[in-house]
Amino acid sequence: MPLSEHEQRQLEQIEQALYAEHPRFVRAVRAADPRVHYRRRVVYALIGFLIGLVLLFVGVGVSGPLIPLSVAGFIIMLACCYWAVISYRRMNGLPAGRVPFRERGPRRKESRQSRRSGSGGLGERLEQRWRRRQDGQGN
Repeated sequence: MPLSEHEQRQLEQIEQALYAEHPRFVRAVRAADPRVHYRRRVVYALIGFLIGLVLLFVGVGVSGPLIPLSVAGFIIMLACCYWAVISYRRMNGLPAGRVPFRERGPRRKESRQSRRSGSGGLGERLEQRWRRRQDGQGN
């Protein structure tokens, strides 16, 4: 639930007062924020990606191509991409690993024709879900 304008103003005033009274504490808390750590890791991964890209082009571009240098550059690029994606997802609170499939209940044995005629189509199912959500939130 979002904050009202009055609550947002109060929160900003509290933050400003805390920063004015205890600037060292505020800096220490910001430095301990995991999002700062993961943001820094994303920047490092971007720099590593650029280094890998340079190695790739240098390995291909020199006279007498240096295949191992190009392969090393490509591997560095892949590793940095993976590192950046994992850090970005953790920074934003998204799951970093595999997301398990949603557990489904027992499947009903229905023919394809009866499912089509009984369900009413995708639009109708979405509309029913929307109405259920609205009814649940209105209470």
